[in-house]
Amino acid sequence: MIGRIGCRPKSNAESMSYRLKIHQPISRFSFLSSIRNLSLFFRQFSDKCCVPPDLLNHKDWLSQPQVIRIFNNIKDPRLIFPLFIQLSKRKDYNPTESLYSTVIHKLADAGDFDGVEALMQRIKLERRCRLSDVLFRDVIKIYGHSAGRINKAIGTLFDMPNYKCWPSVVTFNCVLNMLVSTKQFEFVHEVYARAPTLGVEVDACCLNIIIKGLCECGKIEAALNVLDEFPKQKCMPNVRTFSTIMHGLCELGRVDEAFSLLDRMESEGVEVDAIVFNILILGLRKQKRFQEGMKLFDRVTVKGCEPNSGTYQEVLYCFLDAKCFVEAKNFMQKMIEKGINPSFESYKMVIKGFCRQNMAEDVEWSLKQMVGHGFVPKMGMWKQIVRCVISNGVGIYTERECVSFDEIIGS
Repeated sequence: MIGRIGCRPKSNAESMSYRLKIHQPISRFSFLSSIRNLSLFFRQFSDKCCVPPDLLNHKDWLSQPQVIRIFNNIKDPRLIFPLFIQLSKRKDYNPTESLYSTVIHKLADAGDFDGVEALMQRIKLERRCRLSDVLFRDVIKIYGHSAGRINKAIGTLFDMPNYKCWPSVVTFNCVLNMLVSTKQFEFVHEVYARAPTLGVEVDACCLNIIIKGLCECGKIEAALNVLDEFPKQKCMPNVRTFSTIMHGLCELGRVDEAFSLLDRMESEGVEVDAIVFNILILGLRKQKRFQEGMKLFDRVTVKGCEPNSGTYQEVLYCFLDAKCFVEAKNFMQKMIEKGINPSFESYKMVIKGFCRQNMAEDVEWSLKQMVGHGFVPKMGMWKQIVRCVISNGVGIYTERECVSFDEIIGS
């Protein structure tokens, strides 16, 4: 075969080399051009526009990270759901839980909760990927906390098996806690009763939430019955279980029954913490059993339990309510040495107490401590302090000057 004029025929090896030299740069140019087109698409899409980009006619294959990036760049919330509908018509549409989660959160941030419901129904029909209960827990929180749609939150929990996903005990307890925190007590038992059908094994956290709800609505007897359910459910009550019921009993003035629970805790080997003692001391103080509250503080330390700032504060209030102001001052000194600052109300009460007893030096000490910890005495307190100073003749001012100062404050 005769080649072109002036050219000799090429061998097979030379012909292959020639083709490689020609097609290699063409392939690289095509790839780089595709990348540039895709980058241009993202830059155009990131600008705020009034209509969704034409994903149907976009020829480049879109990976999941690229699709998620598109949705994260949306600035107009009205585009979110229409864009997802466009995306679902593409041949490369292959949704994952990450994509669904991204779209759901974008819709929720925009306040489009109807869009979240529509997307959840579409996900149920598509069944294109396996979903974890984390996604459903997020949706439940969106319905319950952001949208205020408690019924939809409960319905999402009950509907999870239709998505071929079973709730974990964490998701189940999330719904229970949501109902208790929003005081939807009438739905708590309904949800709790569905645990077996949802494949949820009830744990101590679940029962604690039930007890909290019962105590908050004043059903202490029912809460005590739930406490007896722990061994039947193969669960062990913990310190939160007992402290919640103790608080409910003390709120109703049944402090002695709360102390009976303390004995039960110790017999069952449940370690007592400072919160339990704080609840009991407060309960005693409300019944004006101040001496018992003070003595209980000694029991805290004997039991090897480390009292917290709340414990010290409750005991201090016992001293103050009992009008033991000297003992209160000594206890305040102990608190300050441990780096615990008494409350403003504590300083106010102790200063008033010392003023009534004309103990000017103790008033001066309390005032210095109060100001040193950043509290500013109010006008009424200054009047009492000045009158105490006048009656005791303390300071470099004469009685006439103190009276004039008192009159100035009064004005």
